[in-house]
Amino acid sequence: MNFLKQLVATALLCLALQYFFPWWTLVIGAFAASYWAGNKAFMAFLAGFLGVALLWLVAALVIDLQTQSILTDKVAQLFPTKTPALLLLLTAIVGGLPAGFAGMTGAIASPRH
Repeated sequence: MNFLKQLVATALLCLALQYFFPWWTLVIGAFAASYWAGNKAFMAFLAGFLGVALLWLVAALVIDLQTQSILTDKVAQLFPTKTPALLLLLTAIVGGLPAGFAGMTGAIASPRH
């Protein structure tokens, strides 16, 4: 249950922080949610990663649908596969990795660990 709490808390904190501040503030949200949840390191990494990866994937999909995939198609042509879906997946991974590592750091720093 702590995993689900951390995942939701990470997504909500990061959404709020990124609305007002630069993208890298997601690390602060993931760290804080992980510190609060007190999961083990691997579970904290996974919750942080998935929380932000899903957040960024949904945000990218919403932007993609609102713009009829114009920008996504043009940027996807720069990659060897020319697949817009791969670009959306790459976006989720790029956002999820720093959040996962911040979540793991928060779990290790937590007194509940």
